Parts: sequence; C-alpha cells; structure tokens
Amino acid sequence: MIRRLVLWLAAFVVAFAVAGGARAEGDEAVGNAPRDVPMAIVGLEAPPLPSGFESEAIGEWLTVEYPKGMRDRIAPAMDEASAFRDDLVERFGQPILKHVEVRLARTPEEMTDLAPHKAPPPAYAVGVAYPSLDLVLISNVEPRTSEGANVPEVLRHELVHLALKDAVDGRHVPLWFNEGLAIFLSGEHAFDRWQTLENAELSGTLLPLADLDRNFPPEGVNVAYAESADFVRFLMRDQDRSRFTALVSRTRGGQAFDRALGDAYGSDMRKLEYQWKDDLSSRVSVWPAILGGSALWVAAIAVLVWAYVKRRKRAKATLAKWAEEEAAQDRARAALARIAEDEPDGVVVARVSGLPRVEHDGRWYTLH
Repeated sequence: MIRRLVLWLAAFVVAFAVAGGARAEGDEAVGNAPRDVPMAIVGLEAPPLPSGFESEAIGEWLTVEYPKGMRDRIAPAMDEASAFRDDLVERFGQPILKHVEVRLARTPEEMTDLAPHKAPPPAYAVGVAYPSLDLVLISNVEPRTSEGANVPEVLRHELVHLALKDAVDGRHVPLWFNEGLAIFLSGEHAFDRWQTLENAELSGTLLPLADLDRNFPPEGVNVAYAESADFVRFLMRDQDRSRFTALVSRTRGGQAFDRALGDAYGSDMRKLEYQWKDDLSSRVSVWPAILGGSALWVAAIAVLVWAYVKRRKRAKATLAKWAEEEAAQDRARAALARIAEDEPDGVVVARVSGLPRVEHDGRWYTLH
C-alpha cells in the first residue's frame, strides 16, 4: 500500500514538473538573450558624466560614479571590490585591473546615456563591460522586471570580463570561457544554473562546447550559460589551479586557446569535455530533476508518507485493541454459559463497560 502511495505521488509530481518544464522552455524561446556581452570594440569614447553625478575613488585602481543620493545602492559593491580584485589576481596569476571606471545609472535608459554612443548596451542588459575603455556600466534597475538590481553581483560579473582581457592581453578566448568565468566567479544564480544543468543532462540536451565559441544559441541560452559556468568550475578545481594559471599564461603568450588548454591540462578539449560530462553525470540525481529541484516537493512527499505510515500504525493499534476486547468478551460469554448450566436459578447478568457481570448469592462478578 505504501509503495502504491509513493508511486502515485511520484506520478503526480512528474506530471507537474513536466508542465513546468514545458512552460520554462517556452519562456526561454521567447528570447532569453545573454544578460551582457563584453563590448570589445576599439575606437570608442565614453561621454562626459551628466550633472548631478558624484565620483569616488577606491584605492588607485577603481573610480565609481553614481547619481547624487544613490551611494547606498553601490556602497556594498564598493566595499567588496578590492578583495574581489585580489582574488582574481591570485586566480589569473597576471597583472589585472590597473584602472577601472564604474558608472551606476538609475535606469536602463540612463545607462544608454552613459555609454559610448557608437556602442549602446543591449536593451536586456543590467550591466555591460567595455574592455577597450576599462569601463563598466550598471543599471540600478533590472530592465525586464523593473526590480532593483543586485549591484555587487553585477559588478563582480563585469570585473571578471575586464580582468580576463587584461590577463590574456586582449587575445581571443571562446565565449563559453569568457562568460563561464564571469558567471562562476560572480556566483550569480547558482541554484537556477544547477537546475538547468540537471535537466539538460537528464534530457540529453547539453550543447557541444565547440558550438559556443563565438555565440550562444537563442533557443538554448540558459543551458549554454549553465554548462559554460560548470565547465569553468571543472577547470578551476583546487587540484587544477596551477593548470588554470598556466592556461591563462600560455594564452597571454600567444598560443591559440585550444592549444594552450591542451598543453596546460595535458589533454585536448574533446577529452576534457568528456571528463567534465562524466563528472557532471556523477553529480546529477534523478529525483531532484524530477521534482524540478524543489526542496518543497521533497518535503511535501516526505510529510505525506510520514502521515500515512503514522495513520497505518494507529489503525493497527486500534484493531489490536478491538481484537483483545472481543476475545475477552468471548471468554466472558463462555464462562456465563457454564454458570447458567450449573446454576440456572437466581443468576442475574449485567453488562458494564462492555464486559458481562453476574449476580450470585447477592454478589456481583465480572466475567473475563
């Protein structure tokens, strides 16, 4: 019975998850474009700041500009910026981020006003990096939802783009590597990325990394971002830190990226991708993906099963009690029959609390 209950619940949840997954795929197909693309365009100039902006220096490497009265919105990002830069220096093993200018806009529309006129930010972007200018633009508001942006997270993402440009001295790296680094090191949307990656692994819809060199397919952009970030994580594991810095150094020195990757890791891209997929498969479990990655569903099923088992135990205890009472009554009836046979006269029988009692010679006896 318990097995049938669990199977029924699982079928219900799978149906719900499939419906949700279909809806999510539909949303992605509408046009879930990349959140930012580094504007690697030469010959750009940033327009002068409009009136009403304030400027603040963080050490010798960072200048932050923001509208008056909005320092609180960017202050958390400013507080952590230097420590984040130090971490990037250690990871890349190269001089990076010598001077960066960050501009905070009130809205996505104002971000366009602060950008180089020849290269406005994409309409969907909440942040954009201009490597040739060492410039970062951030909108205080998410363009799609009109909610407040996670400014520290956005700044971390864009700083990684600029840091990578410095580390490899502007040489070409694949888009999956550039975006994967920015996403992984900024820590953004980690849970959503993992859920996307699980679903793609189980459904067999992972994309070949070779296809993500210069662009991400619009119909699978979420998968492209998720697997790019996870493959970078795979390359940056603690045991491979020296290999990662060697990859950066070799690319900076002029080696083509794929050649630098093969020399640094002692394995070509095809084998590394196979090893990563094997690692991913070992980390993916069926049930979290079926449940849509929702701990709520797991907890809900656990509670239902627990309640069912508890109810079954209570029912068994009640049945056992009834059986014991019926056995006592049967014994009482048998005793009463014997008394009636021996002394048919002057015997009075009464029932109290379910057990028969008899009166004999002025005394009452409970029959067991």
